[in-house]
Amino acid sequence: MLRKVPDRLVYSGSSPGQTRLSIRSIGAAGFVFEGAQRTIVVDPFISRPGLLRTGLCPLVPDEAAIARVIPRADEVLVGHAHHDHVMDAPSLCAQTGARFIGGPDACNVARAAGLTEAQIVQTVGGDRIACGSGSVLGLPSRHGKVYLGRVTLPGDITEPPPWPPRFFHLRHGLVLNWLIELAGLKIVHIDSADFIPESLADAQADVLCLCAIGRRHRPNYAAEAIAIVQPKWVIPCHWDWFFDPFDRGDRMLPFVDLEGFVAEIRDAGAEPVVLRTGGCLEL
Repeated sequence: MLRKVPDRLVYSGSSPGQTRLSIRSIGAAGFVFEGAQRTIVVDPFISRPGLLRTGLCPLVPDEAAIARVIPRADEVLVGHAHHDHVMDAPSLCAQTGARFIGGPDACNVARAAGLTEAQIVQTVGGDRIACGSGSVLGLPSRHGKVYLGRVTLPGDITEPPPWPPRFFHLRHGLVLNWLIELAGLKIVHIDSADFIPESLADAQADVLCLCAIGRRHRPNYAAEAIAIVQPKWVIPCHWDWFFDPFDRGDRMLPFVDLEGFVAEIRDAGAEPVVLRTGGCLEL
């Protein structure tokens, strides 16, 4: 049975004084970061087709829902090409004029959806990309093991897939974590429960967004990531049942021990901040 995230775990604080950076959870691995007159979106997944439709039907983005939830964006970052990370990103870029930034596999999905090369920024990580007064840097990573200790849909997307795609067309391809610098603060986003320690070595940050699903398959996952990145705040992500509609995104995925994850974060010396879908942390 799916359980709702317990109220006692959910962040309900407020930030005194003027906000420099707003961090809004949009469910799954997705966030909207706003500051310094810039909006950077990571892994938007607003359409959220149900489990049956995901398995049986082409994945058609819900254009109206995307526009309602994310009315503006300057950059859209995609960490890997699974459907719950990449499906809505091309539509958001088409609606807002934002740049689509991702690895070769994710960019092939953007091409399939009709984005032009002028709107696509392809990276294999390691190159800092200016975003107004801020920047983003891809950090090569690997996809975590999830159900039955296996990586879901491994492999590459070497050419644009059918559009709209079926979920099995969207293999993960190159996995990138992100170092985002915005409004004088730094964020590291890890959207799958694994990482390459060497790629995080110079990525110390104020905020760490840390994937929850599959973490039990990565020994010392939270403690090691926090020791390297040294964040003050850690926001667990990808814990919600992302087959629910966007406005009901507070049920937890099976096998995600969010309470245990929060305890691990606290034991590692950082402050856990659990945000429901639509919830916001202001710094």
